[in-house]
Amino acid sequence: MNNADEFLKAAIDEAKIGLSQKGIPIGSVLVLDGKIVGRGHNKRVQDNDPITHAEIDCLRNAGRVGSYKNTVLYSTLMPCYLCAGAVVQFGIKKVYAGESETFQGAKEFMQSHGVEVIDLKNEECINMMNDFIKNNPELWNEDIGEL
Repeated sequence: MNNADEFLKAAIDEAKIGLSQKGIPIGSVLVLDGKIVGRGHNKRVQDNDPITHAEIDCLRNAGRVGSYKNTVLYSTLMPCYLCAGAVVQFGIKKVYAGESETFQGAKEFMQSHGVEVIDLKNEECINMMNDFIKNNPELWNEDIGEL
């Protein structure tokens, strides 16, 4: 297993925690110098907070790390504009997304600000989101602002 696989697996584990809490199964980890320094999952449902997306929860849990230019963010789903804005704001230069098939996200926005974005097209991430969307369409549409 290479590092990208290991870190994506950690993000998937976070997504599964969110799902087990009746939340939206999106997970994220922040890596610095080959080590996970933050992890999180979408807690919009659990915390009744529309801002607590996986990447935001991950960054909060990482705390202050100084410069983010050498960090790498892994997320099970292509980050939305809210989370992409945080990536750009903090100067994170590389993002690995588990998939963008179920949600296109803000890949072009991040790229236009110099972020390298790698879509891993991971089957487990795709299947997890497809199952969730099929079983929870109203909750999903609320999460992506399409109610």
